[in-house]
Amino acid sequence: MKKLFSAIVFSALAVLSINVSVAAPAPAQATTTEKLDINTATEQQLTTLSGVGEARAKDLIKGRPYKAKDDLVKNKIIPQSVYDKIKDKIIAK
Repeated sequence: MKKLFSAIVFSALAVLSINVSVAAPAPAQATTTEKLDINTATEQQLTTLSGVGEARAKDLIKGRPYKAKDDLVKNKIIPQSVYDKIKDKIIAK
């Protein structure tokens, strides 16, 4: 009888621990967002940037290579307002 009771208690605890681990929120994972290289990105990749449509993406590609990402504004490829939106998402390698 003791063995049966112990087995039931053990099973109940095992079920409870599984439910707790499933129900517990997963720890937040660090997201590593890789920056888009404006010197090698495809037109499709460039159009994912805020304020960059098909025409701007083509202009970005035509103006390559860029020494620095702020060349986009210096060379009047994009306006400052668009650059401010995307500057943390791009890089010029």
